[in-house]
Amino acid sequence: MDKTALIVIDMINTYAHKDAELLLPSATAVVPVLTTLLGRARERGAPVVYVNDNFGEWRSHHGELLDQALAGPHADLVDPVRPDARSLFVLKARHSIFFETPLTYLLHEQGIRRLVLCGQVTEQCVLYSALDAHIRHFEVIVPRDAVAHIHQDLAEAALLMMERNMGAHVCASRDLWR
Repeated sequence: MDKTALIVIDMINTYAHKDAELLLPSATAVVPVLTTLLGRARERGAPVVYVNDNFGEWRSHHGELLDQALAGPHADLVDPVRPDARSLFVLKARHSIFFETPLTYLLHEQGIRRLVLCGQVTEQCVLYSALDAHIRHFEVIVPRDAVAHIHQDLAEAALLMMERNMGAHVCASRDLWR
């Protein structure tokens, strides 16, 4: 899986937002899977890029967001998936990881053509990011067990849309970086 980056979406999170209570069970189930996936990607030397909401804190940088999340009541969901010293980090203001961010430039500079999208929320940020990746001609892979959802029915529909409409490869995380 050369020229492949693992993109971790919105996992640096305080969970102090609308719909957080609905998201928490799925996020809790995804964290161990994502921890394993992060470990395998890092072992293979794949770039890991965290793309995270800035939660309206325009002065925020990734260290500040991480500190806030680790100080919150759901630090147990953040600490296992925290960025390491080699991780790249991009702040976003809207749902898509590409909207008004330097991500496209960063990925092209790194020679990356294939993206593994993981994190949250399947039926929102992951879906919109997959569409934007598709229209930018990136190959998209979505490990279904490494994405968290608010509404399971919408998440299943989103995964199907990514697969059928965007040509995304939807798979199990165990199939990646073996």
